[in-house]
Amino acid sequence: MTAVASVLAVAGILVAVFVGFNIGGSSTGVAFGPAVGSKLVRKATAAGLFSVFALVGAWTIGRNVIATMSDGIVPAAQFSPAAGVGVLFFTGLSLLISNIYGVPASTSMTAVGAIVGLGLATGSLNEALMFTIVSAWIVAPLVGFAVGALVGRYVYPHLDAWLSFTRLERQLIQVDRSRTPPRPTLNPNASPRDLVASFLVLGIACYMGFSAGASNAANAVAPLVGNGTVDTSQGVLLAVAAISLGGFTIARRTLATVGDGITDLPILAALIVSTVGATIITILSYFGIPASLAVSTTCCIIGLGWGRASRAVTLAELTAPTTGPQSIPSVSTDALTAPSVPEQADAGGTTVGDLADAGTEATPTEQADPQSVPDIGEEDLAELTAEDLFDSAATSRIVFLWIATPALSVVGSYLLFALLG
Repeated sequence: MTAVASVLAVAGILVAVFVGFNIGGSSTGVAFGPAVGSKLVRKATAAGLFSVFALVGAWTIGRNVIATMSDGIVPAAQFSPAAGVGVLFFTGLSLLISNIYGVPASTSMTAVGAIVGLGLATGSLNEALMFTIVSAWIVAPLVGFAVGALVGRYVYPHLDAWLSFTRLERQLIQVDRSRTPPRPTLNPNASPRDLVASFLVLGIACYMGFSAGASNAANAVAPLVGNGTVDTSQGVLLAVAAISLGGFTIARRTLATVGDGITDLPILAALIVSTVGATIITILSYFGIPASLAVSTTCCIIGLGWGRASRAVTLAELTAPTTGPQSIPSVSTDALTAPSVPEQADAGGTTVGDLADAGTEATPTEQADPQSVPDIGEEDLAELTAEDLFDSAATSRIVFLWIATPALSVVGSYLLFALLG
């Protein structure tokens, strides 16, 4: 290996670490924010658990995504040391842009965009595979919306009646230091319902970590695997090490503030969305398709809110004309917002914002009798909706950046490699 190639290989590893570091800082907070906010685990424990499950996800089905991005979209021979650095540079640039605008960009879509630019510039793009990937990018959000709508309309109120999410004053797992040696013990103030809810929160957080590792490891190291700088196993270890570094450092802030942007989203809704989004991404990763968790979960939130609000009317009323004296209220995604008045306090339950706010102790929410859940068509739409869940301007900016950042990655990568070629 020449001196220039050695320098480029080192540069590629450093850029890959930077990408993985940012992925870990973002993904850890998203996955374990509710668990930390509800005092189920501490921040360091959350980072450790995230690292372990990200490693499991990356080491197993994450290899399929690495194979696709290192030798599927374009042949591995196209990933010269310089090309590897260039692809990773545009992936890191997307993270920078999204952080500046406060929008969680799709790292997978942008990393694929950079590889597509390389393929277009060199005439080596696997168009059939890209058609499959883009098709999955279209179908996955639609599936997320559909599942969210069905759960919101038919399942959510029953789950809300059975489950309770509260913020404990102390961590669920305590260390009894009065004994020798000290031994772990459960928080004596935790009720059986708190235990079920807490372990559900923790289990879904670990599942999110698995999904994040399976999908995102390739974004950091696929070019390096393609050009032979590291093999697949070494790439997985490098990616997870960088992701873990981000989880133990910059993620501490996102873990503390994860609820700021979604304060109005009830914790039950957040967990449903996390489960649906992680399942979609895990399935796609199994088939080696890189996809965006952020896009799928956002569409699931929209579907869940729409389905929740649609309980105010029957299917016959939904399909009825909306003009005339018998018109029905319009159904929107407002139904997942936190109540803004005390009389609606049992409509949404504890929210992500309540759990993430370290300065506020959330009190247990009185749950409805599961037998008293109103039938579809009998709920009052005014009680289901409190305030807008989505700001139209903010949503437009998010959607624009989700499209713009991969497009910028494709164009920038194409121009770079066309000039180099």
